[in-house]
Amino acid sequence: MTDDVLTRIDGAAGVISLNRPKAIHALTLPMVDAMAEALLGWRNDPAVDLVIIDHAVDPGGDPKLSRGFCAGGDIAFLRNSALNDAGVSGRKFFHDEYRLNHLIAAYPKPVVAFMDGITMGGGVGISGPASYRVATEATRLAMPETGIGLFPDVGGGWYLSRLKGRLGQYLALTGARLDGAECLWAGLATHYLPGAAVAGAKARIAAEPHELLAILHEASAVPPPARIAAHADAIARLFASDSYEDILAALAADGSDFAQATLATLATKSPQTCKVALRQLATSLTLPDFAANMVMEYRIASRVLTLPDFAEGVRAVIVDKDNAPQWHPATPEGVTEALLDSIFAALPANEEWTPL
Repeated sequence: MTDDVLTRIDGAAGVISLNRPKAIHALTLPMVDAMAEALLGWRNDPAVDLVIIDHAVDPGGDPKLSRGFCAGGDIAFLRNSALNDAGVSGRKFFHDEYRLNHLIAAYPKPVVAFMDGITMGGGVGISGPASYRVATEATRLAMPETGIGLFPDVGGGWYLSRLKGRLGQYLALTGARLDGAECLWAGLATHYLPGAAVAGAKARIAAEPHELLAILHEASAVPPPARIAAHADAIARLFASDSYEDILAALAADGSDFAQATLATLATKSPQTCKVALRQLATSLTLPDFAANMVMEYRIASRVLTLPDFAEGVRAVIVDKDNAPQWHPATPEGVTEALLDSIFAALPANEEWTPL
């Protein structure tokens, strides 16, 4: 167990609070395993009617220690694994994290995730499969993995591919951030609550679990207009293809400020993992269920972890912070179908991902 995850039963609710504030509650392997242990323990516990997943709030009110739900996974740990143990410990992290994601998705009791603040990468992985996903005015949700040579995993292939228009492809490639109103508009959140109403809603839910939906409805507010909606038609048109080269060409040929800004953003991303993301989302739409999606994503993660772009991307963005990654291959044209085939190929039978 770890102090970085706090678990308790409050009334009829099992509560999991992420408690690693200085890292914006980024997930470590012990945190992942502690969350899974709590969920398994409550699954058949008659005293627990539902589960709340949130982040611990600094009792002193320090906003710096309460600014996010979950910033992602332990990227430094994963990079160290890629460089020093051939990805063995990194693959263990992905394996257990994906089991947690699936456990939440398949949980027999309602799970309510409060995405109050930064919700990125692994934070999307533990909120996306929840029955109810609550956004606030502080929510900033993104899957920014292509900027560090990774891909939108933790179920991203499943959620993003099923968004309206081609919004999922746009988010997967660009890593664009959505605020709470945009999350609700896109369907990535089920409810929008003012931040000031969150604590009261949690207390009422724990006391009256069978009134969950009524409580969320009563606490909800009308969000401001979703800014991303103004670009929905352009996104659907410019990101219509599953070919990365086609998308880049469409953006280059479009004279709008939005297209040119998007093209500039994509120029900073790993061509390899942008192509991986497009194939990932297209493949996910052909799969029968979330578990099959996670099998695919574990295959991808097992390969991408030790390819050059991941260690280089983390170096450029997080370690040295020069924001000048040297991607390999350097161009979309250099990312061959054969390379993609090798990334998506089945693992040996004894190495494939399996759910809990």
